[in-house]
Amino acid sequence: MFGEVKIAPSILSGNFMDMERDIRMLEAAGADIIHVDVMDGHFVPNLTIGVPFVKQLRAITQLPIDVHLMISNPLEQIDWYLDAQPDYVSVHIEAVPDEDQLHGLLRHIRKRGAHPVLTLKPDMPIEALDPFIEDVDMILVMSVYPGFSGQSYIEGSEDRVGYVARLAAQRNPNLLIEVDGGVNADRTAGLVCAQGADVLVAGSGVFAASDPAAAVSAIRVAGEAAQPAGE
Repeated sequence: MFGEVKIAPSILSGNFMDMERDIRMLEAAGADIIHVDVMDGHFVPNLTIGVPFVKQLRAITQLPIDVHLMISNPLEQIDWYLDAQPDYVSVHIEAVPDEDQLHGLLRHIRKRGAHPVLTLKPDMPIEALDPFIEDVDMILVMSVYPGFSGQSYIEGSEDRVGYVARLAAQRNPNLLIEVDGGVNADRTAGLVCAQGADVLVAGSGVFAASDPAAAVSAIRVAGEAAQPAGE
């Protein structure tokens, strides 16, 4: 919280016919993390990529890979993705309703060498994260409904970021807070970073920019400028 702002472009907005070119572009642009949206067509209506793609991605870049599992059965599939050696793995609290099983899954992700991340849909009470805040290295706050790129930021999402930041200050001060959905340099990066976000997922805001490096820099600068003085 209130650390250096990291930019995690979502390759869902990239060119799947020439993804290696796009990864090289992101590296040159100064991206900090590669965000990978895995959708199964059940947990969310869209269908994207799976394990083979993540394995190939791992082979072509040294940037940290952040895999967001929007799947209905993470307990069954988690080891497939961990075998691909991602750095961060996000699971949805809604996909594992049994609290003990979810605690166990997060511990398993850490034991396998990845950073466990927990997330939830925007219409789920943010307080649902409370029992797990000490089990994770990052919380992903969704500021759009998961499933499709290019959506507009849900107003008030910054309040959910602030809740997580306050909870983390008490129980997990090293927690990273990631925000995904409608992040831009003009307004929303500042809104969420003022409340404690320090990892910003951006898709079309980077890939559709005429100068991706300038877009990455602008989002980072806007976020860091909004952080409270002295933090």
